[in-house]
Amino acid sequence: MRKLKLIWDFHGPNAEQTAKHHNIHLKEYIKIENLDIPITGVSNLSDMHSIAFLVVDESDMRPIRDALKPHRGQVYTPD
Repeated sequence: MRKLKLIWDFHGPNAEQTAKHHNIHLKEYIKIENLDIPITGVSNLSDMHSIAFLVVDESDMRPIRDALKPHRGQVYTPD
């Protein structure tokens, strides 16, 4: 089963803090909805661009995407 990384982009001098805060809300959503989504996180792409993300099975993506409205997505490949 393919896994997809749903991504929220944040730009500006407070991008990292905003992405970290958004990640808290992603974890709250996972808990409230009783979802089995162990992979969430934050990545700093530059001083002015950070992302928050979660990784879902492709088969589970649509309702999560529709509820959370990520900015973009990509196929997940573990580092």
